[in-house]
Amino acid sequence: MKKIPFVKMAGAGNDFIIIEAGPGLDYADLTKKVCHRQIGIGADGVLVLDKSKSSDFRMRIINADGSEAEMCGNGARCMAAYIAQRHVSANRLFSMETLAGQILAEVNGTTVRVRLSDPKDYRAGIVLKVGGQVLHASYIHTGVPHAVVFVDGLSEVDVDSLGRLIRNHNAFKPRGANVNFVEQSRKDMVTVRTYERGVEGETLACGTGAVAGALVGYLHLNPKVKNVHDAFMRVLTKSGEILEITFDLQDGSRITDVWLKGSANVIATGEYYYQ
Repeated sequence: MKKIPFVKMAGAGNDFIIIEAGPGLDYADLTKKVCHRQIGIGADGVLVLDKSKSSDFRMRIINADGSEAEMCGNGARCMAAYIAQRHVSANRLFSMETLAGQILAEVNGTTVRVRLSDPKDYRAGIVLKVGGQVLHASYIHTGVPHAVVFVDGLSEVDVDSLGRLIRNHNAFKPRGANVNFVEQSRKDMVTVRTYERGVEGETLACGTGAVAGALVGYLHLNPKVKNVHDAFMRVLTKSGEILEITFDLQDGSRITDVWLKGSANVIATGEYYYQ
């Protein structure tokens, strides 16, 4: 039996177990056990803090099913808050290496901003035939792949059932996509519910999904805008927290300098007995 120190944190309803890298750990196996909500601690995933040769720190993201993710926006904010509490000054801008590239983080107490890697592969007008209906979707890669489907009556959508069908649709093979159901609240705000790969169900929030919904929502609402600096969108998550997204738009579709802002709170600390 191995005792592993951990911190449990949550950002906008996404909860994570944060550990520091250690020798001989099978992260996939550990994560499946730790994240189990009945016989483990319970979480959407495990975040591993490690050393990096290219950035100040390295963050590994292990989904609840043991698969490794390229990026996680809410997880990045939680990891940044953890680093600020234990490793660097909370006011310092620092970098983290991820599989999606280098991101930046800035911490002010429990409020954290992270700059994500630039989105790519935006596609609109994707026609999906699922569950006996025809849906129109967009696709954008915000560190991980996301499908975005605009709906009316978001509260009535069966996110788990419909999300599972879209997540595994041929249009998003081979790895599938996270699925975001989005409803326009007002000009600068959308409400988002997300089915997440790796968790294989709806979560209370998804940072990269919130970004995907915000970016696609802005492009839909502002088709004639070609260049803008510090565009702003807010996203209401299922947890009730509102996330803030700013970005630059160039040539009508090239998006850069994407920042995600929201809370990151410590829930518990302790030792997990891994065997």
